[in-house]
Amino acid sequence: MKSTVLGGADFLRRIRSGIDVMSIRAESKRPFRIFLCGDLALVGELRALLLSGGDGMTPSDAAATLETVFAGGPPASAQDAKAVVILGRPGDHEGVDLAPMLALKVPLFRLTVHPELEPSHPLAAPDRGKIGDYAARALSAAELRSAFFPHLVQACSGVEVAVARRLPVLREFCAAKLTRDCARRTLTIAAASAVLDHVPLAGLIIGPIASAGDMFAITGMQMALVLQVGACYGRDPDLQHLWELLPVIGGGFGWRALSRELSGFIPVAGIAIKGAIAYAGTIVVGEGATFFYEHGRQMSASDAAHLYEEAKESAMTFAREMVARLRNRK
Repeated sequence: MKSTVLGGADFLRRIRSGIDVMSIRAESKRPFRIFLCGDLALVGELRALLLSGGDGMTPSDAAATLETVFAGGPPASAQDAKAVVILGRPGDHEGVDLAPMLALKVPLFRLTVHPELEPSHPLAAPDRGKIGDYAARALSAAELRSAFFPHLVQACSGVEVAVARRLPVLREFCAAKLTRDCARRTLTIAAASAVLDHVPLAGLIIGPIASAGDMFAITGMQMALVLQVGACYGRDPDLQHLWELLPVIGGGFGWRALSRELSGFIPVAGIAIKGAIAYAGTIVVGEGATFFYEHGRQMSASDAAHLYEEAKESAMTFAREMVARLRNRK
């Protein structure tokens, strides 16, 4: 019993030593700007919406991240620019010269707003220097949450924590992106470890070491993710606060142990299973942390299990496709 406790304590010490808290704090302060232009009344509405919901925890420099500009001419400086949002009523966008904005080489979101419009949006966020057309009945969180907000967060890749801290209405979308990005990285690590497990001779020697290595790597990434999500919701990253969510992180650890057992019994398919369970476990850790900060309580076991199964299915599909591509290359 004592050795187990000491082993667990040593495990946590090794994990904690690999988490760069200072880096996460720096993420929350990274500069960014989103340019707003077009109908000034709509610009004011969107600005108010993006800054809403901060519960008094919005940094004082939040408003400065939203800069009003004129569509016909570029801003004085495009430094730290992440996106341009062009707002208008039906017909307002016709004949507007967007060449100066396209020259900024950031995604352009052309948003048309009218109560009688049928909501529409592209399947993916616009690329840099490209235009994405969106239509909404009103500038509200309910109207923009299905695509516009997630796509805007996608355009702000690399500054998600800073965006969430300053633009509260985007917090859950920033947390969701951070979670899925981390999940994809854990899938890659787990799948690579599983490949080593199935290499004759080398797998016998390197496999256990790789499995131990991915255990530390993935657990560390999940704990860092929890701190990132907390930072999105205004919490300063602090390893002492992780105890609030240890049950969620512990669940992720258990799923990885299961993945190693399954990969040992199911040779090639085990690669997909191991990667899928690492992915799904990370999704539950990230979304469990998001739920905690959104609602002030932990996700129920049944909700977490449902979320995990959904994430596992989607990850299994991805992992099987990955294995199929590797086989085709051979």
